[in-house]
Amino acid sequence: MIELRKIEEIAGNIARVLPAGSDQLRAELRNNVRLVLESAFARMNLVTREEFDTQTALLRRTREKLEELEQIVADLEK
Repeated sequence: MIELRKIEEIAGNIARVLPAGSDQLRAELRNNVRLVLESAFARMNLVTREEFDTQTALLRRTREKLEELEQIVADLEK
C-alpha cells in the first residue's frame, strides 16, 4: 500500500490551491481527498517499494537457484 505520508502530502497540495481564508473548506477538502485516495489505492492492491524490492530480490535468488539446478540436471544427463 502507498505510504500514508504520501497521501497526506497529495491531499495537502490540493488543499493549498484553495484561496486563503477558507481554512474549514481546506480541512474538509483535505480529509475528503485523503479518504478518496486511500480507498482508490486500497482497491488497487498496491504494495510499498520495500515490499516490491523484497519480492524482486526473492525472485532473483529463486531464478539463480533454478539455473543452478538446471545445470546440475544437464550435467547428470550427460
